[in-house]
Amino acid sequence: MFKADWMEALSKVHWSVPLIVFVPVVAYFGWKSTFIQSGLLSYLISIGGGLLVWTLTEYILHRFIFHFVPKSSWGLRLHFIFHGVHHDYPNDANRLVLPPSVSILLATAFYFLFAWLIPTEYFYSFFAAFIAGYLSYDMTHYAVHHANFKSGLWKKLKHHHMTHHYQDPSRGYGVTSKLWDLMLRSDFNKEAENL
Repeated sequence: MFKADWMEALSKVHWSVPLIVFVPVVAYFGWKSTFIQSGLLSYLISIGGGLLVWTLTEYILHRFIFHFVPKSSWGLRLHFIFHGVHHDYPNDANRLVLPPSVSILLATAFYFLFAWLIPTEYFYSFFAAFIAGYLSYDMTHYAVHHANFKSGLWKKLKHHHMTHHYQDPSRGYGVTSKLWDLMLRSDFNKEAENL
């Protein structure tokens, strides 16, 4: 994808790297929240909020950022680097999770945004859940591309994402959940889902 070997190396990542980078982040913020949280209810609300906000973030990033197709040649190149290559080579195991060069920058930006918006009492457990949601996205994305599921939720997630890849990339943006596809009317029609 790149002429320079060092740039090519930065664009590829093993599926375990996000776990190595972000499990300590989740553990730290989860631990820190135990000293600030005022009760079980606020803890559960902030965790639920973090996971819910992650699913919306996943949907927005995938639909409006990763699938935005610019008109300029440099914009098209950037689009290809960020997401187009994944649609052209969906089984490339080294391009299924976000590289740390992107995920760390995004996590840092979200950290400052949420620290500004969310009261301290809720922030630490919210952010731990948000990052855990991101990790579940990366691991789910890898699994639906490389594992075979016989039944249940995993098989439905895989079918939903493969329909996005192979039948209609303009629909089905949720990877860990169809919630926002259903709410924002970007889910597949019944005929596509049944193929």
